[in-house]
This record gives sequence, C-alpha cells and structure tokens, in this order.
Amino acid sequence: MKILWVFSSFGVGGAQRRFAALAGALGPDLQHVVSAMDDRYEAEALIPPSAWIRLRPIRARKGRFVSMANLGEFSRILAEERPDVLVTTNWGAVEWAFAARGATGHLHCEDGFGPDERADRQAARRVWGRRLAFRRADAVLVPSRELERVARETWLVRPSKLRFTPNGVETARFAEAGAARSSAANRPLVVGSVGAMRPEKRFDRLLRVFSALAAERGDLRLLLVGDGPERPALEALAAKLGISRLVEFAGAQSEVAPFYARMDAFALTSDTEQAPLALIEAMASGLPAAATDVGDVSAMLSPGNRPYVAPVDDETGLARRLGALLGDADLRESLGGANAARVAAEYDVSAMAGRWRRIFEEIAPGRRERARA
Repeated sequence: MKILWVFSSFGVGGAQRRFAALAGALGPDLQHVVSAMDDRYEAEALIPPSAWIRLRPIRARKGRFVSMANLGEFSRILAEERPDVLVTTNWGAVEWAFAARGATGHLHCEDGFGPDERADRQAARRVWGRRLAFRRADAVLVPSRELERVARETWLVRPSKLRFTPNGVETARFAEAGAARSSAANRPLVVGSVGAMRPEKRFDRLLRVFSALAAERGDLRLLLVGDGPERPALEALAAKLGISRLVEFAGAQSEVAPFYARMDAFALTSDTEQAPLALIEAMASGLPAAATDVGDVSAMLSPGNRPYVAPVDDETGLARRLGALLGDADLRESLGGANAARVAAEYDVSAMAGRWRRIFEEIAPGRRERARA
C-alpha cells in the first residue's frame, strides 16, 4: 500500500515526530511518500532506517485558500504517484481535499490550532474552509476529545467520518531513557520542556515561572529543547530576567529521549494544545508534569498528577504547582511512575499504528470495493 503524506511543513515538530514513529511501527509493507507545502524537510532525520520513505517536493503557492495553480499541481502529483491513501495534515494542507478523487482514499488529520486560533475562537474563513474540505474527505482523524467535539459541532463532520485516534510513542525507548535519570542528591533540579518555539507554546510564560522559582531556591536549572522563530526573543527575555546562566537552549534535536532523562519535572505552558506528543514522551520517561489546562492535557495525565494543572492565565498558580513538584522527591517519583504506567496502557505507538492501519485499509479504494462486494 502506498501512502502520500502532505504536511504544511516537514520541519521538526509534533506531527512530524508522530509520523516518524508511525512509519517505523507500521512496518515495511507500506510505502510512504512525503511532501511539504513549504518545501522544508528537516524531519527526514527522524525517520527510522526500517521505513520505506521517499520525499516528493511540490510547487505550491501561498495565498488564496483554493488556488487553481495549486490544484493543477496537486492533481498532477496524485496522477503520477497513484497513492492508495492521501493523508493531509492540518490547515496548511487542507487544500488538497479539492484535488483528491475517488481513485485515492483521503484521510485528513487535524492536530489543533496555531497562535491565531483556539477551540473557542476560530477564524470564520477557516471554519467554512474546513467544512467544505471535510465533506470531500473519506475520514477526518483527531487525537483529542476536545477536537472531536469541535469537529462534530463546529466543522460539522459526520460521525461516520470522524476517527478519534490518540497519539502514541515508543514507550520502551522513553522508559529506558528515564531509567538512566541521575538520583544524585547534590545536583541541581532540572525543569524541562520540549517543543517548537512558536508564539502559542508560550515559553515566555515558562521563563517567568522559572524565574520566580529560581529566586526562591538556587538549585534549579531550565532545559528547553526545540527551535523556532521565538527563540531570539526568549533568549533576550532570559537575559532580562537575569536567568541566562540557569537556562539551556538545546535547540532542535532528532533524538529527544536523552533530554527527558536529564529532567526532574516537565512543564507545558502553552495557550493551546490538544494531545501534545511532548507530554506523552515526558510521561513515558517517568516524569511528573505541571501544565496549563488546555485540550486533553488534564485527562491524559495520571489522576494523581491532575491537581498540578493550572488555568491558562494563572502564572502564579502554575509556579506554585511546579514548585510543589520540585520540593518533594517522593512525590515526583510516585507521579512519574503513574504517568509512565498510563502511557504504556493508553498511548503506546503499536496501538496507534494499529488504529491508523485500520483506517488506511478501510478507506483505500480497492479495499472499499472488496468490502462492498
């Protein structure tokens, strides 16, 4: 089976890390062709050697929602590649729905919103665009219950097309990395976070929270893994707060598991998330988390960790919760173990791959016809 994946970007991010894990878990009997609307392919470094992958550049123009030039390019690629299934990811690739034809099954995946949208505050143009595009798709996949509700109530996706499919990670790999975490009593405690440095991720909020905690105790460090357009401003804010010597900007990394092993607590401070892969990775690594109450974050955490989730705009409350985790080693160990067990039970990559494969087999045209017969 050949799958054509179209991303708004194939730079390193959550959707791209999920794809890399999926490509490895789905096995060698699937061929994956990857295209990016912005012609960026840095996430190629994440792909496991066992996966059958080919990159296919495209000539896409930004601007109008549905461009005739783009539709011609997309139709040409679909005719040349003849994939069994087309997978489009997020708003940046939704335009492909208008080029897909019945000879190809079309799965669209929505992961959440950028800085200009939230579940309760969406751009009207995008709402209508999604409604039109999703009528043409064979299935719409969402990784969170909140997005499932939005898809049903706002985008008007028919229940028969909607597929709730949680994200997953290689739990054994992250658990192994977490087992290597140092237990030395005299080392500084490390707060960590992983993600693209975009405005909605609100690493500025994390810097302020960390600065308040560091002023109370001198044994803290902050580890930020990721890169993006906000990094220069964040480095300047760290200098302004006087914490530059306490903050490590590790940049984008193709292998993040060793960085979770250096952390004692994970922090997620976004304005908008749905089912963040970084949180699942941190939980699989045996970490407790302090987080903003966005998307499915609270429901994803183990029950004992849920009291450490704060309202989005409550920086003082978030600092208090994170401080409580840092102040109690036994609590961190207990919550981290419960989080790891929850990921192993609910968010393993093999379960995720099984769900995606069943969707592919369901919507691939040849398999659809055999099912009808």
